[in-house]
Amino acid sequence: MEFWRHGYEATSISTLTKAMGINPPSLYAAFGDKRKLFSAAVQRYAETHGDYGTRAMGQPTARGVVETMLRLAATEYTATDHPPGCLVIDAATNTSDASQDVAEELRGYREDTKQAIAERIAADVQAGALPPTTDAPALATFYAAVIQGMSTQARDGASEADLQRVADVALAAWPA
Repeated sequence: MEFWRHGYEATSISTLTKAMGINPPSLYAAFGDKRKLFSAAVQRYAETHGDYGTRAMGQPTARGVVETMLRLAATEYTATDHPPGCLVIDAATNTSDASQDVAEELRGYREDTKQAIAERIAADVQAGALPPTTDAPALATFYAAVIQGMSTQARDGASEADLQRVADVALAAWPA
């Protein structure tokens, strides 16, 4: 949670070991270094709090995927049992050149999700469920931007109801 709360670079080994209740040699023995611990934390996040994208992909239509993703993100980003927002969106917001690998790792997660949305949209275009003029990559980028903005809004104190209203407005932009 410390990486989620403070970001990669601002989270010190001291903060991590205190939160984990271990000493630095134990952290190094278990994970090798802070960078490897971060990757393990991101993977764990993707399997737990950040699994809303994966859960949404089970919907039968692209619109269902996007709506589910937006609704689950609104709920997850504002849950009170963890820091607000999204670890994958926020943990490398401000990184130096020395941590570009961290930024790239998180960008990879975000790009994979955006690509999956674009593929679902393209499949619905191909099936005739969306107009043939629908720009699948642009629409996927739009919804990815909304999701990223929802994370920032949650970190700024937006409520779940606030984010559900953002989802309502974003879904109104869905092609007819």
